[in-house]
Amino acid sequence: MARPKRDRTIESELKFRLTGEKDHANLRRMLRQRGAHMNGRYREENYRFAGPGKSTRNTTLRLRVLNGGPLGVLTAKGPAKFDGGVKTREETEIEVKDVHATLDMLEQLGFSVAWTYPKQRTLWMLDGVAVTLDVLDFGWFVELEGPATALPEMAKSFGLDPVHALRDSYSVMARKHLKAKRLTKQRPVPVTHQDQGDRKSS
Repeated sequence: MARPKRDRTIESELKFRLTGEKDHANLRRMLRQRGAHMNGRYREENYRFAGPGKSTRNTTLRLRVLNGGPLGVLTAKGPAKFDGGVKTREETEIEVKDVHATLDMLEQLGFSVAWTYPKQRTLWMLDGVAVTLDVLDFGWFVELEGPATALPEMAKSFGLDPVHALRDSYSVMARKHLKAKRLTKQRPVPVTHQDQGDRKSS
C-alpha cells in the first residue's frame, strides 16, 4: 500500500538585521525575563543548490550540516509572499543521517552546489514562536518564526518594526556577500598611456 504524501508546511517569518553582539545580549535578556526557553545552540554549514532544469528554478533547495557532523536537514522552499512584512513560503523539510551521501545523491540527480555559507544559531522558544539569534559572515540577525498573525506584535514587543523586516533570505544575502568579496579581490588594472604611434592614429 502506497504511503500518503506528507503535506507541505507553511513557514512564516520576520527577519531583522541588528548592529551586533549588544543587540543579541539585549534580546537574550528580554527572552529570559519573559520566560523563554533556549532549545539549542549550534553551528550550521549551509549548502545552496542550483537545480538541473526549469522545474526547480523557483524552488530553494538547501542542505544544512549541523555542528560539522554527519547529521543535517534538507529543505525545499517555494516562492515567498509578503504581508505586512511577514514572509510566507511553502516548505518541506526532512532530517538526514548522512550528509555526505545526501550531497552525492543530489549531485547524481543533477543538482550542483551553487554556494555555501556558515551560520551560528541560538534557538529560543517563546509562546509558540521560534526566536533565533544568528551570526553570519555578513552580520548579526534575529529571526522570528511561527504563526503569521503572532509575529508582528512579538516583533514590536522586542522593539523591532515589521516594516523594516528583511525580504532577502540568508541564502540570497550570502550570495551577494560572496559576490562583493570576489569583486574586491580582483586585481586593479593600471591605466597606461598610449604610445606616440597610438595617439597619432587616433
